[in-house]
Formats: sequence, C-alpha cells, structure tokens
Amino acid sequence: MGRGLIVYLHGFCSSPASWKSRLLAEYMAGRGLAGCFVCPQLSPVPDEAVASVSRLIEQAGGRVTLVGSSLGGHYANHLAEKHGLNAVLINPAAVDRLDPAKFVGEHENFHTGERFIFTAAHAAQLKAQVSKPPSGRYWLLLEEGDEVLDWRQAADFYAGCQQTLLPGGDHSFTRFPDFMPQILEFAKL
Repeated sequence: MGRGLIVYLHGFCSSPASWKSRLLAEYMAGRGLAGCFVCPQLSPVPDEAVASVSRLIEQAGGRVTLVGSSLGGHYANHLAEKHGLNAVLINPAAVDRLDPAKFVGEHENFHTGERFIFTAAHAAQLKAQVSKPPSGRYWLLLEEGDEVLDWRQAADFYAGCQQTLLPGGDHSFTRFPDFMPQILEFAKL
C-alpha cells in the first residue's frame, strides 16, 4: 500500500457509485493516488458491514483513514474506535441521538435498485455499535441544510472534535469538492 489508504464508507441505501465516493476517487486518481482509495459496497446488515470493513482495514497493512457519510459516518466512528484510526465524518448519523427503529422496513438501494429489509435486529446492532469518540482523531463536516439528519445531533455527539459547520447545503454535503484537498491532508496523503 505504501503511502496510506482512504476507506470511504457510503450511507444507508447508497453504494460506491455515490457522488462523493466517485468525486474523491477521481480526485485522488488525478493526483496519482488511485491505489490509496477504496469504497466497499456495505451490507445493509450493520454487523456484516462492520465485519467486512474490519477485514479490509486489517489487510491494508498500513495507515488507514476512514471517510464516512451519513450512516457511513456512524460506521467510521465505530471502526475508528475499534482500530485506533482517524476519521472524517460527513453529515454523519449520530445513532446515539436517533431512533434506528424508524428505518425498519423495506428499502431500495439508490444506485443498484436492490431491495432489502432493515429489521429491528439490525436497528439493535446499530445501537450496540455506538462509541463516543475521543476528540483528537475526528473531523466533522456538517451542513445546516441537511434535510435528512439534524446537524445539531451530530454536533452535540461529537462535541470536542474538530468541526466544520456550514450554513445551507443538504444531506449530500454540497461543498464536498471544496474539502477534498483538506481530506487528503488530514489523511496525510
């Protein structure tokens, strides 16, 4: 691997075809860092998603930085605590402040069209993964216009962590392209 690796973790009902994942992959490839980026397809089952990314981290054999968006931000927090990693969290789901049971039911992946059932057991798995982060290893990126998650919940849960709070925007974090150079710097790439 050499220089390090960014593992991008997409959100609920999303995939590696997400806007931010594709942009970051293209940006890194344009700087000769294509081999330093990976975005796995996450299972809709929380414990399976965490297990597969844990294996990826363990196989990386070097410095890994997690970048997680929405539910991927929750996973990035959990995995950063489990493996002692740094993480960039973009409009993350602060599961400790949410009721995951409200997501129970059938869903469709935005990119693949695959349908899946999110169960009460899956909601319980998410709750069991909640880890309060230390302040030094996280960078929180929030837009106040997030129409899916209340930015205040994440700002509160990650109090003490480095935070960038921007007015406007939406759940996709519209200013993501502006932050890609800083994300690479945060990852020491």
